Amino acid sequence: MLARQAILSFLKLLLPAACALHGHAQWLIQDSGTTAGLRGIHSVDGTVTWASGTDGTIIRTDDGGAHWHRCAVPPGAEKRDFRGVWAWSSQRAVVMSIGEGDQSRLYKTIDGCKTWTQLYVNPDPKRFWDAIAFRKEQEGTILGDPVDGRFVILRTRDGGEHWSQDRDPGLTANPKGEGAFAASNTSLVLTQGALQFGTGGLGGPRDFRARGRFERPSSTRMGRWASVEAPLAGGAESAGVFSLAYRDEDHGVAVGGDYQKPKDRTGTAAFTSDGGQTWTAATELPFGFRSAVAWDQQRKAWIAVGTNGADVSFDDGRTWKKLDSENSWNALSLPWAVGPKGKIGKLNHEAAR
Repeated sequence: MLARQAILSFLKLLLPAACALHGHAQWLIQDSGTTAGLRGIHSVDGTVTWASGTDGTIIRTDDGGAHWHRCAVPPGAEKRDFRGVWAWSSQRAVVMSIGEGDQSRLYKTIDGCKTWTQLYVNPDPKRFWDAIAFRKEQEGTILGDPVDGRFVILRTRDGGEHWSQDRDPGLTANPKGEGAFAASNTSLVLTQGALQFGTGGLGGPRDFRARGRFERPSSTRMGRWASVEAPLAGGAESAGVFSLAYRDEDHGVAVGGDYQKPKDRTGTAAFTSDGGQTWTAATELPFGFRSAVAWDQQRKAWIAVGTNGADVSFDDGRTWKKLDSENSWNALSLPWAVGPKGKIGKLNHEAAR
């Protein structure tokens, strides 16, 4: 009798844990140590990872997520919304805040976020930054919403100390109303030979691309920008391309939709096999709006995340199947995803098969 009671008690203890494991089997939920809304995430190597978000929040791990450390807040940045973070090591990283005019700022640390240096402040009250990406530590790009009818592309070749604006006429926005989304810091993507960004709004969605921007640093010739329509949701200020990613120079995926209709599958994913010159809508779409996408090299699959879960594609973005419907996610840098209220998950590759 006692033995039976002991077994039943043991099984009762196991049951909640088993249910929790089943509910979150796709992601190993982390203790982030914060309740901030997280939208910036950049994994250097899976072990060293930085994340950022509201109220000046910056956190990092250097042990694969066993411990997340709260960083010092950059001076005067207690209310900043850090939508973008880019790191090179456990010691060196930049964070980008968003907002109109001087609310958009860039900070850098070289001592593991003990201290921060303000690199650059948006000098134009009409500008609003959306995303930042680096090819290497000295060469980076900032994407901003259109000013005077043209998208803002800022480039640096000295690690962010100085920035120059690209004024190519090919960056002209649709006068009906077109912009980029600062949802996950992935509306901008840099590959070895190309620079691309996705747009939305009443005049979108489109994919803008420019090749060879960083191939000849001594050249003064500016390559022309080109844009093509993307087969994602459009016709609303809340709809368009939210994220772009490539697994090589030719094969990429774009995800998005309408963030005000999180469960609507219409126009949520497309793929390209020619470097973004043409895009084809997925035949089996993700299960709702998606704000970020990334290539999982380990499983040779695409992972997309959004406010009502995550999806996976094993055929280069043509068809998607549900991976997770129990979590809300904002951004992705595999193996990590981040979301509201400090949520961080580490992809369980075995469950993502």
